[in-house]
Amino acid sequence: MSRRAFTLIELLVVIAIIAVLMGILMPSLHKIRDQARAVSCKSNLKQWGLIWHMYTEENGGIFNVGVFNGSAAANDWPVTLLDYYRAKGELALCPSAKLPMADGRHFARSAWSWDRQGWGNIRGKDPDIQDAGSYGQNEWLCNRNGDNYWKNRYRIKRPLEVPLFMDCAYLDVFPSDSSGPPASDEVTTTNSEWNIVCIDRHFGAINCVFADFSTVRRVGLKELWRFKWHRNFNVRNRWTLAGGVTPEQWPHWMRSFSD
Repeated sequence: MSRRAFTLIELLVVIAIIAVLMGILMPSLHKIRDQARAVSCKSNLKQWGLIWHMYTEENGGIFNVGVFNGSAAANDWPVTLLDYYRAKGELALCPSAKLPMADGRHFARSAWSWDRQGWGNIRGKDPDIQDAGSYGQNEWLCNRNGDNYWKNRYRIKRPLEVPLFMDCAYLDVFPSDSSGPPASDEVTTTNSEWNIVCIDRHFGAINCVFADFSTVRRVGLKELWRFKWHRNFNVRNRWTLAGGVTPEQWPHWMRSFSD
């Protein structure tokens, strides 16, 4: 019985066809992978909502102080919530942002690190703490002096309008209604609070759990300016449709995102 083998030309044609198919399929595979990570991120934030609920319930509804004490963040959430998440592995890390930003990565796809970035020796408070994360707290919730701070969960009348904990390039964020978005999606400085939360981590959005402690959803980046971050935050500021923002006012990297 005679056997017929592939000729070199036939083999090259098959390889070329496979290469074309891979070129077509790879973007879809990357998108599916990123979508799976976004779902996992929401699952993490669902657990964080429960953690914040337990913490505030055990403290009369009062949030953490969230302020430096020497070189260790004694009252910031990585320390105050440590007993609630210590055994939960990488819960502080979004699956899309696990690698350290200290290696030069952009905010959207990297994790903050206290020690490596010179923000303070957080391990000095507790050697067991995980010195890395890619989520952050709305620090306007903290129990501090000042009329802008929410301080207590029971002061919040519309919790679905108040972000609690979210994808973030630092462990906390102080958004202002008087400033706008980063000029580029590659900004790697913290000279504006919006730089660390207006990040393209999940297809023009971040994930967030709100102050009802149970609602977790995708939040479009342009939507960020419409939330009641603090008690006196103007939700009709110039970066909202109600405040008269126009499409061309958004930086180029954000113009294609949904309003």
